[in-house]
Amino acid sequence: MPKYIIERDIPGAGQLSADDLKGISQKSCAVLTDMGPQIQWQQSYVTGDKVYCVYIAPNEQAVKDHAQQGGFPANKISEVATIIDPTTAE
Repeated sequence: MPKYIIERDIPGAGQLSADDLKGISQKSCAVLTDMGPQIQWQQSYVTGDKVYCVYIAPNEQAVKDHAQQGGFPANKISEVATIIDPTTAE
């Protein structure tokens, strides 16, 4: 199944409290539960004004649907073509 990186513009994201992040995570998980197992959230990276999320989904539309239902921005959605890491150099 395809993997996607979602870039979310959220001003002040890096300043969100642990409770704020917990609430956002709970909302995301509730939407995912309603959508079914075909879409999965793997992890997110919170930076100053953006959140980068990694999802496994059947298509880009499923990612858009999740964002819309959760009330989250999805400013850029990129399908991962391949994954490399330090072992790729071996």
